[in-house]
Amino acid sequence: MSSSEKPVLIKPSLTEAQAVELVERLYGLKVSSVQPMPSYDDQNFHILVSEDQVTRDHSQSYVLKVMNTGDSEDADLIEAQTQAMIFLSEKGFPTPTPIPTIDGKIMSLETIGCGVQSKAHMVRLLTYLPGRPLSEMPIEPQILYKAGQTLARMNEVLAEFQHPFRKSLQRPDFLWKLSNIHLLNKYLYVVGEGRDRQIIEQIIQQFQEEIIPNLCKLRQSLNHGDLSHTNILVQPVHPSANHSNPTELQLELDISGLLDFSDMNYGYYVFDVAISIMYLMLGSNDPISAGGHVLSGFESVIPLLPEEQDAIFLLVLCRFSQSLVMGRYNTLLYPENSEYLLSTGRAGWKCLHQLWSLGKEAVGKIWFEAGKFQST
Repeated sequence: MSSSEKPVLIKPSLTEAQAVELVERLYGLKVSSVQPMPSYDDQNFHILVSEDQVTRDHSQSYVLKVMNTGDSEDADLIEAQTQAMIFLSEKGFPTPTPIPTIDGKIMSLETIGCGVQSKAHMVRLLTYLPGRPLSEMPIEPQILYKAGQTLARMNEVLAEFQHPFRKSLQRPDFLWKLSNIHLLNKYLYVVGEGRDRQIIEQIIQQFQEEIIPNLCKLRQSLNHGDLSHTNILVQPVHPSANHSNPTELQLELDISGLLDFSDMNYGYYVFDVAISIMYLMLGSNDPISAGGHVLSGFESVIPLLPEEQDAIFLLVLCRFSQSLVMGRYNTLLYPENSEYLLSTGRAGWKCLHQLWSLGKEAVGKIWFEAGKFQST
């Protein structure tokens, strides 16, 4: 999920034949199968190449990622994001890595005809990681804890990331940057004039009054920005002879993939965990408690400062607001993608209302009690 404040942002609309042509021309691979994949405002394809083909020691399965026109204009940003993925992979994290083009590039700006117009889109071919999205699996406390741990470890490692273009990740006008929650004001008309809008307006006001004056007390970090239940791949843990109950073990999940770095930006540790809590609440049968398990996993690696703990509840509300408002807005732009764009909204508004009704003190007690239980 990525969006920016650039005036022109056009989602690609390639046909499968165009995707095949790109892969074969840019990468010299013979495509045997192509399958569209869901995406927010980019376009993704699952690519299989012929099994009898020599493919330079790469696997046979890839993801072709075609960026929207707005993000495609910022080559430095995409390069920095891609290099961060490579950096994390080298540090042992399960992140996609780019396949070089025939002439050795990790990305290529291509002019692509879509309908009556031709637009410039940045193209990358990435490794395809095993597993299923967490959104398709039962979301239990154990995997929520692992997600929080993994996010914190990733934040720690990204503090070491160095690249000439890393300044492009500051992204001061990026709409999905949590500190830019005020940019939602111009889109609130899509919510109407009822209670939903009143709640979001109050959340934005509270952020301005409570978070902005205290940003200097929060620790800065390079954020993934979108570690959601759709961007985490999982696989069952394989039973071991050393365990007495392999049947129970088969239900345990491990993280096999961390996807979609297009929202990466410089923010704060507490911002990243708040974003992840918000999305991981959505797929849980007990969404309020789910936040506590994610938080507990994160704090097992990076304990939050008192000021960060105090901010977490409001920051989760801010991400709900961003996701729900922009989901409705982008549905107006891309009605053919409405099922994917509104996927957050199905459970999101219910969660937001529940959090708002319970309030900061009650929810904080649930979250931090869940953390104590998890750590025992």
